[in-house]
Amino acid sequence: MSSTADVVIVGGAAVGSAVAYFLGRGGYKGRVTVVEKDPTYQWCATGRSLASLRQQFSTEENIRLSRFGIELVKGIKAEFGAEADVGFREFGYLMMASPDGRATLERNIRLQLSLGADTELLEPAEIARRFPWLCVDGVAAAGWGRTGEGCVDPHALMNLFKSSARGATYLADEVVGVSHAAGRVTGVRLKSGGTFACGALVNAAGWHSAKIAAMAGLELPVRPRKRQIFVIDCPTPLPGCGLMIDPTGVFFRPEGRYYVAGVSPRPENDPDTESFDIDHDEFERDVWPVLATRAPALETLKVVNAWACHYDYNTLDQNAILGPHPRLSNFYFASGFSGHGLQQSPAVGRAIAELLIHGRYTTIELSRFGYARVAANAPLPELNVI
Repeated sequence: MSSTADVVIVGGAAVGSAVAYFLGRGGYKGRVTVVEKDPTYQWCATGRSLASLRQQFSTEENIRLSRFGIELVKGIKAEFGAEADVGFREFGYLMMASPDGRATLERNIRLQLSLGADTELLEPAEIARRFPWLCVDGVAAAGWGRTGEGCVDPHALMNLFKSSARGATYLADEVVGVSHAAGRVTGVRLKSGGTFACGALVNAAGWHSAKIAAMAGLELPVRPRKRQIFVIDCPTPLPGCGLMIDPTGVFFRPEGRYYVAGVSPRPENDPDTESFDIDHDEFERDVWPVLATRAPALETLKVVNAWACHYDYNTLDQNAILGPHPRLSNFYFASGFSGHGLQQSPAVGRAIAELLIHGRYTTIELSRFGYARVAANAPLPELNVI
């Protein structure tokens, strides 16, 4: 079977569906086909995400991207109708810094405030006053998100984009080949045997994005990196607890009557992998000792569940790679979010739609996130990666 689409979006989770939604919202009249190989969304990052929202980044673009997502979530009924609900819970992030990290934290907060984020710098005495159950030993200061930081139901947000994507057709299939000629993508080949000729391709395939790029002969420094989330039971209340990030990177936050916790592995323990197996040694080795020290009430915790997901980890600088490839001008990237894809999906969806409709960004200028920095091996690092 051979078909034609003006835009083929590879990947129909949060980012791909946001692109489809904003194309329709922006008045795009072309044919849009979204190809999703896992229509249950059981194995994608969106379906396994903690779905956290925050403003506390070190890069201007990331702050702007996430602030738009927060504004959309707060105004979800205005965007999608009176029945729309994504279960937004606002609880704040506490990003703790060691003495060596204090200067960087202060710079980040100054940038965040200049862009309208509602964050503040807390000294150790104030941290201890607000969170008396938290040990502040070794903490020189912390950033605290007073408003706008929390989490949503990831499936609910994705499904709103998907169900509201006017004119988009969703196809349960897998792209297994990308054809191109004379500097342009000409079509895709599907696992089912069909083909789609296309005017543009958007690579929103998450932790599979490098495979899609390779089908077009392109190198993409995005790798599947496993992240584990541990669900823990603690009988002692921790009043006011938000998403608490230790200087070591270990984090925890409330989730119903439980807490969830985790940490990004050390580089030597962070290989490329597509495995979903749980390594409980990671909790005992890297997570529990920090929790027990930072919040002594957690010393007697019990792990009651765990799951694994995968970041589409940009090994260059942990920032998204967005926009067209310089050699294949109609091959668009929306990849490499390194754990920030769900919260940035609204703004990224709008941005890619702007490129497809207008040929340029019209709201948030994101050219620095383009592929040119990959080609030049010129990283634009994001320092606040959790």
